Amino acid sequence: MSAPLIRRLATTVVGAIAVAGLLLWAFPVHPHDAAAGWSYPFSCCSGFDCREVSDAVVRDNQDGSFTIVATGERVPFGDTRLKLSPDGQTHWCSVAGRDDGRTICLFVPPRGM
Repeated sequence: MSAPLIRRLATTVVGAIAVAGLLLWAFPVHPHDAAAGWSYPFSCCSGFDCREVSDAVVRDNQDGSFTIVATGERVPFGDTRLKLSPDGQTHWCSVAGRDDGRTICLFVPPRGM
C-alpha cells in the first residue's frame, strides 16, 4: 500500500471514530422511565422494552412463579429476571417490547400488597 493511501485510510478511520464518539455524547443511551417516575435499569430496557401491565397480562401463581399469559412463559421465584417493583405495580420488559416476546425483566409488587 502506498503512503498516501494509508494516510487517507487512517484519516477516514479516525474521523469515523470521532463522529461515533460525538453521537454517543450527544445522544447517550439511557433506559426510559416508568410512568411513576423511576427508571428501568438499562439491563432490562433499551428504551422501549418495558411497560406497566395489568394483572390480566401476568398471572401470580400459587407456587411462587409468574406466568406471562400471552406466551405461557413462566418466571419462577428466585429467577434473576424477577425484580421488586418500586411503585407496587407490575411491569414487564420483553424483547423489543413485543407482547409475544421473551421476558427480559419482570417487576412485581411485594407479596401481600
